[in-house]
Amino acid sequence: MAASDNEVAFPTLNAKDLAALTARGHPREVHAGEVLFEEGDRNRSFFVVLTGSIEVVGHSKGVPHVVATHHPGQFSGDVDMLSGRAILVTGRAAEDGRVLELSNIELRRAVEELPELGRILAKAFLMRRALLLGEEYEAVTIIGSRFSPDAHRLREFATRNGVPVRWLDLEVDQEADTLLRQFNIPASATPILLGTDGEWWSNPSIGDFAHCMGLEATLEPDHVYDLVVVGAGPAGLAASVYAASEGLEVLTADALAPGGQAGTSSLIENYLGFAAGISGDELTRNALFQAQKFGAKITVPAKVRSLGLDGGERVVTLTDGTRILTRCVLVASGAEYRKLDVPGFHDFERAGIYYAATDMEAKLCRGEEVVVVGAGNSAGQAIMFLSKYASRVHVLVRGQDLGKSMSRYLVDRVERMENVTVHLGVAVSGLEGNGHLSAVHTKANGEQRTFTTNSLYMFIGADPNTDWLRGCVELDRRNFVLTGNGLPPGATDAERWRSAGRDPFLLETSLPGVFAAGDVRSGSAKRVASAVGEGAMAVGFVHAHIARPV
Repeated sequence: MAASDNEVAFPTLNAKDLAALTARGHPREVHAGEVLFEEGDRNRSFFVVLTGSIEVVGHSKGVPHVVATHHPGQFSGDVDMLSGRAILVTGRAAEDGRVLELSNIELRRAVEELPELGRILAKAFLMRRALLLGEEYEAVTIIGSRFSPDAHRLREFATRNGVPVRWLDLEVDQEADTLLRQFNIPASATPILLGTDGEWWSNPSIGDFAHCMGLEATLEPDHVYDLVVVGAGPAGLAASVYAASEGLEVLTADALAPGGQAGTSSLIENYLGFAAGISGDELTRNALFQAQKFGAKITVPAKVRSLGLDGGERVVTLTDGTRILTRCVLVASGAEYRKLDVPGFHDFERAGIYYAATDMEAKLCRGEEVVVVGAGNSAGQAIMFLSKYASRVHVLVRGQDLGKSMSRYLVDRVERMENVTVHLGVAVSGLEGNGHLSAVHTKANGEQRTFTTNSLYMFIGADPNTDWLRGCVELDRRNFVLTGNGLPPGATDAERWRSAGRDPFLLETSLPGVFAAGDVRSGSAKRVASAVGEGAMAVGFVHAHIARPV
């Protein structure tokens, strides 16, 4: 019989596992009420209960409440145990007893040396975070209007980074108004980020939000990494996993959140090994934990401004001026969503125009008519997902064939959906609204039509995120990164290559030691599986460059 979610999340270790951990840890006495770890701590110790019990306490409901209780043979921690992020809960001894304590470093070593035990811990940590999110545990509260772009920005950041958030909509939730009055906050100050300790911020930046939640990694000045990965989509995360597992010191930076565009997919059905499909969120969460388990550092938000050289090292400079030194760089910065060239488009971004169809966006359009623009696989997955919530999904396609860019299995499903209408040969000609989208105007064969809707979902492709690379590595005419055999004969640093006595590796750019993988690379297949493969492949070239630097 398959184990239940709670059995996976809260297993009891057997005598063999306890003995293996005891040999690596430090048994000690604890007393009732003693705090072992506290909300907001980073890199705290890992505890196994030998006698007595540990209560895990949360503060998300205004008063302390017990989230879980660990009994003899059970252990503390969740995904933040190995990530170094600030923890969301407090742990205290419920009674006098004994525990086994391992530091963060000792636990990491134990996971590496005891793979079977490592699998038990990994499954438990991942399931605990999934249960925490599913039970609507509240690490922070966001108060704002569903029509506010800034409120959507904060909610998106929290959701994409696995931060349990409570959302109170000014438009419908009476409690939102009650809380604002309680803290003497004017509605004009929203969106509000409210911590469990009562501290609040008015419309904070993403950077301030990340600092509040302890999401950013601690960077050491003048430290030289083996590999800096720019972008934590499938390619970047794959490279992080393989490089860290092979002993390289890895720092992975992303401007928003791990997962990239794939992380927002409701269901990926054509990824090898997942016959029933896997959501982008689950794939991202597993890959992120896997990378951190092997010791990779992941930091968000970290937007890169430029790439350069300093002596023999590569220098990645962030927009806040932070300089990161590294032997090698993997460019996995993916692509940015394309936008429609119609008046007022930017006014409605995050205020009716969205680039993903996750639970957060879907709940905004429950029972309403929505419009989806696009005919690729991302559009197909979004259509299927939104059809569960919207009363009708209108699909606008510029061409005359839905199957030109969409996989056949998705086309068949879309065409069978009763509440989905596909409009071929249609282009968006205008938008309407007052602070929030209210209508989409279209044109087809000279005829105009208006769709009344609060939600327009855009899936019309993407352009490479390579502005930070201009003048540094060779790009193709569409600004994708050229690599390997695709580099022109007179590429930048050609003299450097000649003196090195070798040609660029397959995924290497015109700048030695700088590689590219995934959607950002010229000629890539623009699929999750190929991005993962390229990210993994790049690590072999990183090893080769470090062994024989140019």
